[in-house]
Amino acid sequence: MKSLLEKNLRKFSGKILEFSRANKLSIRQKFWIGFFALTLLSAILIQNPLWQRLNKYREGEVLRESIISPSDITFTDEAETERLRQEAQSKVRPIFVFEANRSENAVQNFRLFWEKLSKREENANANAKPQQGKTVQNTLSLDLEAEKVLLLRKFSNNEVEAIVRALRESTEGYIYNDNDRRYLQNEVIVFDQQRPSQQSIQTLPETNWIALSKAREKLKERIENIRTLSEKEKQAFYTILEKFVQPSVFYDADATEKAREAAAKAVPPVVVSLKRQQKVASEGEIVTSEILSKINAIQAYTESHRQWNRFFGTLILLAALYWVAWKYIEHRSPHLKSFLSAEKLFAVFASVVIVQLILTTVSFRIAEFTALQNIKAPLNDPTIWSFAIPFAFTSLSLVLLADRRLALFSGIFVSLLVGLVAPRPLEFILYSVISSSVAVYGIKHYRSRSSLTYAGIFTGFANALISLSIIAYLQQPFVFDTVILSVCCGLLGGVISSAVTAVTLPALESLFGILTDVKLLELSNAELPLLKQLAMKAPGTNQHSHAVGQIAEEACRAIGANGLLAKIGALYHDIGKIAAPEHFVENQHGKNPHDVLNPLQSAKIIITHVTYGMKLAKEHKLPKIIADFIPQHHGTRTLHYFLRKAQAQSTNPDEIEENDFRYPGPKPQTKEAAIMMIADSCEAAARSLAEPTPENLRFIVTKIIDAILADDQLDECDLTLRELTVIRESVIKSLNAIYHSRVEYPGYTPPSKEKRYVSPADIPISKGGEVEDEAVSPSKPQIKIAKE
Repeated sequence: MKSLLEKNLRKFSGKILEFSRANKLSIRQKFWIGFFALTLLSAILIQNPLWQRLNKYREGEVLRESIISPSDITFTDEAETERLRQEAQSKVRPIFVFEANRSENAVQNFRLFWEKLSKREENANANAKPQQGKTVQNTLSLDLEAEKVLLLRKFSNNEVEAIVRALRESTEGYIYNDNDRRYLQNEVIVFDQQRPSQQSIQTLPETNWIALSKAREKLKERIENIRTLSEKEKQAFYTILEKFVQPSVFYDADATEKAREAAAKAVPPVVVSLKRQQKVASEGEIVTSEILSKINAIQAYTESHRQWNRFFGTLILLAALYWVAWKYIEHRSPHLKSFLSAEKLFAVFASVVIVQLILTTVSFRIAEFTALQNIKAPLNDPTIWSFAIPFAFTSLSLVLLADRRLALFSGIFVSLLVGLVAPRPLEFILYSVISSSVAVYGIKHYRSRSSLTYAGIFTGFANALISLSIIAYLQQPFVFDTVILSVCCGLLGGVISSAVTAVTLPALESLFGILTDVKLLELSNAELPLLKQLAMKAPGTNQHSHAVGQIAEEACRAIGANGLLAKIGALYHDIGKIAAPEHFVENQHGKNPHDVLNPLQSAKIIITHVTYGMKLAKEHKLPKIIADFIPQHHGTRTLHYFLRKAQAQSTNPDEIEENDFRYPGPKPQTKEAAIMMIADSCEAAARSLAEPTPENLRFIVTKIIDAILADDQLDECDLTLRELTVIRESVIKSLNAIYHSRVEYPGYTPPSKEKRYVSPADIPISKGGEVEDEAVSPSKPQIKIAKE
């Protein structure tokens, strides 16, 4: 069972593998899938149909742009309708119900109470039955202690009438409950409970409107004015009478709410009607409620009807722009193809653009939000806050990762995308283009991390100047606050650009395997293991490498190639020689090991320094661009002198395989590698000259370049004959500077003439331009080798 399961699993896995191979996408298909994903992501960042835009204006603010209707719009402004309905509800006066006979009822109830209390006194004096007395007490008592005080003596009619008068005066007018105070307004509607059909509008404050607490205080004051009563009697009467003082006017919550609902329903919906291209308001106008309703109508229309239209339109525009960018990269930067394929370079471009779009869209929203939080100018102007956006990030990144041309193109490209996002498209396109251009040419050589900081500061000062120019163009007043904020935001934009570039650059370098100048300079550190081993084990090769680097760097600069790359490549191009340094002429001191070796063994040892160098480069994880110099600086040339030696020593020369004497290649793929091949051979030949005069140096340089050309070693790089002429003159100039003749003076000991050739024609230069000093021993007569 187990074996059967394993068999089925292997069969199933095989089918999956076959399916994956059959459906494997080609590089071109992957590219176009990535292209579509890039376009879609950019469109989402620029015009996301699901994003909610911030309400840019509030009533009373000044319009920062002219508002024009994009189409015929009929819109019901729910927000404005609700505002008007709430305003109508707030205008409805509170409704109160008035009981006009409340005062008279209070007096009658008190008289009834007093009459019962008097009978109770008589019953008590007549020794009434307990049951009867209890019934009276339960039905009439308001406060037992107060009633006991009032039962202690008989009050005169005048005293009783004075009490009644105090009660009547205290209960007259409009007495409202203290809890109803919050419902009182300047005007209220009063309904008479006895005549509901009649209503009156009362304007407050009125002297006859009094709170219940105040009315009872008035009662107490009036009782205090009755002089015939003792203090206990006054307190007793107040305790009894205050219960008869009750509100005469009541807030009718139900009636008021119904009136407000009726008022709200009476307000018709606010319908905004706009014609296509109708100008709603001009820049600089004050935002009124009417203008705000129209702005809301346009915003609601675009969000509900035109958002997806705009999104798909943006998608198509972006696809066209990215196609233009792809064609530019594919055809405009051929010198970068040797380091980065067109597809990879476009991926670098796309990655930087996406980061720039994220920064831009988020920053514009932050600027808009910040302006909305402020009321005072210029803090409420999002245009000024937007000057701090790092528009130069794309140019700064690509001038370091690629070249100036692509960086400048990318800066202009991103500026067009900024126009699709910015609230003021024209102004910010100009701002972004100038800022990006300054960033491209503001950084000359990226030889240290501080170079980015200087570039950011330089760009910031340029931004500050451009921001003031835009303020002037927009005809805004040059007040102190506006100038200071604009300058600060412009400076901040440049600094943020360099900061973001510094953060993202290492990630982009690692992701795409790109070597910037700083990365290259880090590889030139003499304390690195490979360079340290080369200096210790093969000092002659180390000196040769530095000389070749100097020559190659100057030649690259002469034709506009990457001189620093060639210089660092030269330091590593012969690292394979540390395996057998004594087998190479620059490390020999009088004795040549090749004298005792057969030509095939010598050729294999010499050729092995390329393969071993590649192995070391892989072990030490050298970047591919640097490692490529190791095989390409020899190309596919043949060690002709060793080959001819082998043929001369063999009894059957036809059995000698030329491929055993040939370097594995490939031929130089870049201008820098081609220059390295020329510089390497020319330096070795110049070092072999006994008299490195300008004439001799020119002879050997011309001979070597002609030989390399004749051997077709430069067929796979894009060097032109004009550039070769420039390279030749540069190499001659550099060799003259390194090997210039020295004036002899007393005590001067000239270098040994051993292994040096008086005539440049004697230098063993192969038909491919290779200097084969190792094939010729200074201690033995030179073997005459017949020329082909």
